[in-house]
Amino acid sequence: MAEVLLSVGSNIERDLNIRSGLKSLALEFGTLALSPVYESEAIGFQGDNFYNLVVAMHTALSVGELSSVLKSIENKHGRDRSSAKFSARTLDIDILTYDQQQGEWEGISLPRDEIKKNAFVLLPMADLRPNSYYPGSEQTYKALWERFDSTSQKLWVVPFPLNVE
Repeated sequence: MAEVLLSVGSNIERDLNIRSGLKSLALEFGTLALSPVYESEAIGFQGDNFYNLVVAMHTALSVGELSSVLKSIENKHGRDRSSAKFSARTLDIDILTYDQQQGEWEGISLPRDEIKKNAFVLLPMADLRPNSYYPGSEQTYKALWERFDSTSQKLWVVPFPLNVE
């Protein structure tokens, strides 16, 4: 079983879609480990603020199979795939890491670029897996966060009780 880290976000009916999305993930994959939920401003477009968190889970699915399941969950939550890349989302679930795999896997680039670029991905990863290593490097997520320019993107913890089983 591979350990997978996912980014989960929403800026449309955020509470409802995050909770429902996590429930769908738990039903599909079992036990989930969750970071705190963060609120952040939209990046790359004008829009409502996002809620984001990182989820750790295990799966026997391949990267491509996992991606298909995640897209299906997004679709069930009203994901509009015809909109621009940077736009409002009911539910956005991205594969960040799949074990320590690097490179192109079934059309998915791993590890995902957003890890080092976006505070709303890196900080929850540092919270959830502070001593885990970024694939192919000797830097932990905690160390990467400590070097990140946290003034470049506004981010704050949201009180968001999560009970997903």
